[in-house]
Amino acid sequence: MTAVKAKSPKIRCDACPVLCFIADGKTGACDRYANAGGDLVRVDPLTVVERVREDGGRLVPFAGKANEWDGQLLAGEDVFVTAVGAGTTYPDYKPAPFIVSRDFDGVDMVTVVSEGIFSYCGVKVKIDTDRHLGAERSVVRAEGEAIGHVTTGEYGSQMLSLGGVDHLTGGSKKEGRVTCQALLDLCNCNAVELTVDEGATVVVQAGKPPIVDGEKEERMRVGCGSATIGMFAKQWFGHIDDVVVVDDHITGVLSEHQAGKVLGATDTGISIKGRRSTPGRYFQVAEPGSGWGGTDVTDPLSILGPFDPKVAKPGLRLLMVSTTGEQHAYFELDETLRPIARDLPKGLRQSVERIKENCEPALCSVLFMGGAGGSLRAGATENPVRLTRSVKDALTYVSAGGAPVYVWPGGGITYMVDVTEMPANSFGYVPTPALVAPIEFTLRRSDYEALGGHVDAIQPVEAVVKPNGYRPVQQRSDHPWPATRGNFRWNKGR
Repeated sequence: MTAVKAKSPKIRCDACPVLCFIADGKTGACDRYANAGGDLVRVDPLTVVERVREDGGRLVPFAGKANEWDGQLLAGEDVFVTAVGAGTTYPDYKPAPFIVSRDFDGVDMVTVVSEGIFSYCGVKVKIDTDRHLGAERSVVRAEGEAIGHVTTGEYGSQMLSLGGVDHLTGGSKKEGRVTCQALLDLCNCNAVELTVDEGATVVVQAGKPPIVDGEKEERMRVGCGSATIGMFAKQWFGHIDDVVVVDDHITGVLSEHQAGKVLGATDTGISIKGRRSTPGRYFQVAEPGSGWGGTDVTDPLSILGPFDPKVAKPGLRLLMVSTTGEQHAYFELDETLRPIARDLPKGLRQSVERIKENCEPALCSVLFMGGAGGSLRAGATENPVRLTRSVKDALTYVSAGGAPVYVWPGGGITYMVDVTEMPANSFGYVPTPALVAPIEFTLRRSDYEALGGHVDAIQPVEAVVKPNGYRPVQQRSDHPWPATRGNFRWNKGR
């Protein structure tokens, strides 16, 4: 970074539009840059990923401490310089902080490394729970400020869309500040408490179970009520006369369901309150809530109408169960065809436990989503659209902190990344407010030259890492190496 001396002992930081004046020994508003004896320095260390080698070579522990590492680099092709700790390209006309070259498998590769300043960014949050968090489009708040909304639910999960430029810069200063802090915490895998208007309070932390209204969620549902009937009908048949699987989406009834009919189940005279879809499948049996199967039901019998006396018989056995198996009850009809609660027979206990066994652990997933704009692309080339085209043509591989990303089709470079797959504390902020996120572009040197890249700024990996020092992290075994030939179109079919 360049430092412009002021008349006072302070220096001006030009890493972002805030342009802080920083006193000696102090950091700027973002806590990412500091004044060290009149020099502007990056506080966080440059982070590099060291490749897992098939020959079982030496590996550095994730986020290893200095006294656990001898300071020696592996071969250049085994080191990937990430953008974490690299700094930014602001103002836009400057080349990226580091443009690194190294040989990989006989190919001269270049990686353009930059921490992007993102106002157009947010997170998509997947919360594995059947509990009702709030109606679709309901406002989600942190510290009382609106930071996003509830979006369309997915199978066994509730979804939130948080952040975005309207919340970061389109509202009050407090709304922007709170939104930025919530995004920063979520992306760095810290816990954040969120409230949904006319809905629940939920604690979200990437890679951890959600806590909904003070209760830790253990598992996500095995499927809707109809799917549960399909999966377990054979195990129930012969042990029970009818089964009702209570679910906010589709409540299933064994005796009417096609799975039951195939097995030879007969009518039981049961009556379900709700809108019948197809045989054995009912919508809207209750309101959404935190009770049985994501409904507001606490008494399962409340969704039943009277049994048909022309069909039902005293002694009829009925199991009612939720889609996670957490709630279940067993009934037998008395002489007046009224369900009477009984202890769950031994033969049915295993099937209820099997439902629980097939429910995956409930977790929160946080995906950072941002659009790479002017600073990022201009930091790579004087003709930014060529970088975009190179990414779309699979000549350039995009990563974030060394982690693989999904690049959206269409215009621009809009990408998503799972924050749990990135090095610890990969994200920062600037008090614009905006989030700071790492992004890397890897491509052949010949392709970089062809798109008009900043060739004069290219440095070998040794020249970048040794004078700056770095934090080594180990490549995840499930991650592709960014410079692998298979990532690029130019190698397809070879």
